[in-house]
Amino acid sequence: MLWHGDYNNARQLLSAMDRRLSVVDAVRFPKRGQSDEQKFYSIRQARAHRSRILSLLLVPLSVNGTPGSTQISLSRAPQAGAAIAFGYEQSRGRHAGQAVVSLQELTGVLSAHQWFFNGVEVPALGKKIYPSYGTFMPTRQEYVDLVAKAPIMKAPLAFDIGTGTGVLAALLVDRGVKRVIGTDIHQRAVDCANQNFAQLGISRSAHAELTNMFPNGKAPLIICNPPWLPGSAPTSLDAAIYDPGSKMLLQFLRGLPEHLTEDGEAWLIMSDLAELLGLRTSRALAAAINDAGLKVIGQIDAQPQHARAFNQSDPLYSARSMETTTLWRLAVQ
Repeated sequence: MLWHGDYNNARQLLSAMDRRLSVVDAVRFPKRGQSDEQKFYSIRQARAHRSRILSLLLVPLSVNGTPGSTQISLSRAPQAGAAIAFGYEQSRGRHAGQAVVSLQELTGVLSAHQWFFNGVEVPALGKKIYPSYGTFMPTRQEYVDLVAKAPIMKAPLAFDIGTGTGVLAALLVDRGVKRVIGTDIHQRAVDCANQNFAQLGISRSAHAELTNMFPNGKAPLIICNPPWLPGSAPTSLDAAIYDPGSKMLLQFLRGLPEHLTEDGEAWLIMSDLAELLGLRTSRALAAAINDAGLKVIGQIDAQPQHARAFNQSDPLYSARSMETTTLWRLAVQ
C-alpha cells in the first residue's frame, strides 16, 4: 500500500497493524507445550511474519539531488533529510525525482538517527558511543563490564575481531593497550568504529579495517564478542546476534593459534543462552576450543541485567532468567 494521506495517520495505521499482528501472533506462536527451542523458532517466525507485513506500508519521498535534501512527501511529515542521509548514505549521488520507502524501515532510520545524535552512554568507558544505522548498539552492558574488569597485561597490541561500534577497542585503549586494531566484515561498522575513535580522541591508538576476520600479524591479546545464537542472519543487525552454523565462532577459534603470540591470550565473550535454549549442546563450545588447539586459562561470569531477564511473561523467561555471560580466557595448548 502506497500511502498518500497524512503522515501522522500513516504512523497510526502502522501501529494499528502492529497491534493486530501481535494479537494474531500471540495465538499462532508459540504454541502451548513447546520446548524452549521450539518457542525460540516460533518467536523468530512470528517476528519475520510481522516484519514482512508491516514493510508493505510504503510512503513517498521527494529526492532533490542528495539524500540530505530528501523529504517525506506527506502532510505533517517531519524534516527527515538528515536522518535519510544518515540511513541511506550508500545512495549518495545527484539524483532528483520520486522514491518510496517502507514506513517501518523509515521509522527505524529516524530512531537510529536519534540514537546516533544523542549517543549511548557506556558506564565502563565513562563516555558515549555513537552507533551508525545498521550497527549493533552496546545496550547490554555486562559484556562490556567483563572486558573492563578482566586481568590485563601491558599489551603493546590487541586485535578486536568484529569490532562493530568499536566500544571494546576503545575500552582496551582506556585500560592501557598501546594500539588496537579492530576488524569487521561490514564497511558501515568499520566507518562507525573509526568515527567513534576520532570522537573519543584515540585515533592514534585505535583503528578499524575491513577484513573477514584477523588483521595481518600476531598480537598478545585478541578479543571477540561474536554473535551468541546460531541462526540465519538476513540483515547486518541480525548478523550481530545470529551466527549461522556458528561459523564466525569456529573461524575465530581456529585462527587464534596462528595470530596469538607465544605467551598471548584471547578473550572470547559468550552467553550460554544458546545452550539453555537447546540451540547448541553444552559440550559444543568446550569441544570447539579443544579442537582448535586451545585451552581455557580462566573465566569471568556476569549475570544479565536487561529487562527481559526479569520479565516473567516472556515465553523464554525460564532460559533468560538463568543466562550467564562469560569471558573465556584462552591460550594456545
